[in-house]
Amino acid sequence: MFIHRFKRGFVAAAMLLTLLLVLAGCGKNGSSGTIVEGKVNVITSFYPIYEFAKEIGGEEANVINLLPTGVEPHDWTPRSQDILNASKAQLFLYNGAGLEGWVPNFLKGLGADAKVKTVEISHGIDLIEAEDDDGHGHGEEAEHGEAHSDHDEETEPHHVDPHTWVSPKSAMIMAENIKNSYIEVDPQHQAAYESRYQELLSQLQALDAKFMEQLSSLPKKEIVVSHQAFGYLCRDYGLTQHAIMGLSPEAEPRAQDLVALSKLVKEKGIRYIFFEELVSDKLAKTLASEAGVETLVLNPVEGLTKAQAQAGDNYFTLMEKNLQNLIQALQ
Repeated sequence: MFIHRFKRGFVAAAMLLTLLLVLAGCGKNGSSGTIVEGKVNVITSFYPIYEFAKEIGGEEANVINLLPTGVEPHDWTPRSQDILNASKAQLFLYNGAGLEGWVPNFLKGLGADAKVKTVEISHGIDLIEAEDDDGHGHGEEAEHGEAHSDHDEETEPHHVDPHTWVSPKSAMIMAENIKNSYIEVDPQHQAAYESRYQELLSQLQALDAKFMEQLSSLPKKEIVVSHQAFGYLCRDYGLTQHAIMGLSPEAEPRAQDLVALSKLVKEKGIRYIFFEELVSDKLAKTLASEAGVETLVLNPVEGLTKAQAQAGDNYFTLMEKNLQNLIQALQ
């Protein structure tokens, strides 16, 4: 009897250990992280914020990204474990500008005892307003973008484009907000945060200069994209986007919209339709086939695919690829 109980206990313990190892080994950008005592624990809502927070936080920080690798952020919702982790963290960093519709309920779930500081990382960016009827708070087309800096969306008749990070100019503001957040909760390591922030800022400034220089000299300025994620990029670097879908990749286009886009592609001599890895490329390929043109990737850097994570890709490598594909399409 004792031996049977021992065996059962051993098997149960082995199964539990296996489960813990599986959970611990989930994707490095996934929501499998655990709170670490003695570090600044930071919960981030999706990939670009995670990457910048890791860079600036360095060894002082333990950064846990909520969004798993390969998942598109617009319609993702957190789990109970995510809320539990956030309730024990020092910082919760999210984009805002309407990207994460789950945030209000998430914050309510943290409980009265939670000491986590919540920071909207897009604060201070001139946000682009866009009208849309897709039910997602998302728009159809941004032509260089109309800017405002009011984050109170409910009083606005328009919706806000949340894709701030796709422009290096906006990413600089986001990086500064992250740095300031660290200093506020951990002032004793201010010098280290400032130093790492300056390194990240230098990289972003170099990327910005490259986009400015190389895109300004191209003859064409119009791009056709699968979903309207490039308003800030277009506004900051003098381009115009025409989107198959709205600000949410779930927004289905109407048949007449596709016909109009096909006509525009032919009239403007546009040679490529851009699609994204985390969203179905079916509509982009359908439009390209109809218009007799090719497809290329333009990545909104909302997250990494598993292949990109394994290859060591990051915000900068993906944005460099975006620049090269834009150059190819706009020549």
